[in-house]
Amino acid sequence: MTTTTAPAGDLPVVVIGAGPTGLAAAAHLADRGLPFVVLEAGDDVGAAVSQWGHIRTFTPWQYIADPTAEKLLAPTGWTRPTTPVPPNGAELVEHYLRPLGALFAQQVRFGQRVVAVSRDGLDKTRSIGRADRPFLVRVRDRDGHLVDVRAWAVIDASGTWSGRNPLGGSGLPAAGEREADAFLVGPLPDVLGRDRQRFAGRRTLVVGAGHSAANTLLNLARLADEAPGTEVVWAIRGSSPSKVYGGQAADELAARGRLGTDLRALVESGAVRLVTGFSVTALEPGDDTVTVVGQTPGGEVRLDGLHAVAAATGFRPDLAMLAELRLDLDPGLEAPRALGPLIDPAFHSCGTVPPHGHRDLAHPEEGFYVVGMKSYGRAPTFLITTGNEQVRSVVAALAGDRAAAEEVQLVLPETGVCSVSSAGQDTGAAGGCCGTPTGVAGLDVPAEAHRARPVGVPAQGFATGVAGGGAVAVLALSDVSSSGGCGTGGCCS
Repeated sequence: MTTTTAPAGDLPVVVIGAGPTGLAAAAHLADRGLPFVVLEAGDDVGAAVSQWGHIRTFTPWQYIADPTAEKLLAPTGWTRPTTPVPPNGAELVEHYLRPLGALFAQQVRFGQRVVAVSRDGLDKTRSIGRADRPFLVRVRDRDGHLVDVRAWAVIDASGTWSGRNPLGGSGLPAAGEREADAFLVGPLPDVLGRDRQRFAGRRTLVVGAGHSAANTLLNLARLADEAPGTEVVWAIRGSSPSKVYGGQAADELAARGRLGTDLRALVESGAVRLVTGFSVTALEPGDDTVTVVGQTPGGEVRLDGLHAVAAATGFRPDLAMLAELRLDLDPGLEAPRALGPLIDPAFHSCGTVPPHGHRDLAHPEEGFYVVGMKSYGRAPTFLITTGNEQVRSVVAALAGDRAAAEEVQLVLPETGVCSVSSAGQDTGAAGGCCGTPTGVAGLDVPAEAHRARPVGVPAQGFATGVAGGGAVAVLALSDVSSSGGCGTGGCCS
């Protein structure tokens, strides 16, 4: 560990958000003796996580707890839970985030919503002396008052929970979507608990093709077993749900694999009605139900008689509060430009995200970093473990420990699914083996979407052991078509 003195005197590093990644950043800052404050909009640590507290993660504790956070917690008697069962959101907050947040009681400020970040005394157009000016972080407190906090560096770990994508297939709200707000229940309603009466004996549409949709569908199917008359409809834009089913038994995260296996069984049994190729164009609310209209390859489809619609359509980052900063963003994902190709779901839905560090997360605004889920922009492939490694590298860079910052130490579990073969063909969509042609034409995998692996490190769903947090290297995907393997996992489906 290397410590340093804040270059702007006693000004702190401001961490935005007291979720898993924000508190991991706090742990690394504390470990290196750097002054910091954590600004949290909610009234407790993990405020966003608590909103999906009923949902069990598929990530075991070993991948959740940050090693440095564990080290700092050890003197308090805290130990990482040893159960192999992954925690739900409420358990994650209770057994990890609250004990960790208690270590930083003097630095964490609740009810502080960051509304803007800029350079003190300079707008976005001013360049001379820019890097020498501290950051100005404008905060709205519980009473609605605006307060300016000055910082020598800013780590934005505010997440994307509040930035939900609309239902409309063009990235815009569908016609009538706002008028139908009373029927929209969010991506992860508490189907079996607090919200049970809203779904029991009623018809619900789930829109989306990610883990949020899968969790909600499984809970609705369980409710249907208990409450007669409960109907479940699932609509996705793609032509196949194979990517949602994932690696199933081949997934190194057992809970994530079971999610896909169970969902597939429900669809095949008819317990969940699946509508593919469905792009939402309109919502038509009535007195008691809403009709969702969509275009499919076969023409218009109307899903009527719906009592609720769960829009599990993903999330997008709040960039408005960063409007006065100089950012370099991937034009499609709204992630840092260097990171974008490494996490693009068009090439990495199987989990082939390479390790990455401070260089990939940096922006032209020196001393400013976006980490955690927000760093992935609109990409859905983030894991908590990735956030832990991001902040380790970023804080090391801020501390001036370049050797530690460059040495990315990420080991992630393989999904058991490949989505892109060495020929640039989308194998996940067809559910076939890696390297198997799927008929998808024109899918060109950019070289910058992959990085070279050290000699002797096998190709896996997630790259392992790559050093150099920001060095851009070129990798042609390993050709597994002749061996019939998918890294070390065999057939992907």
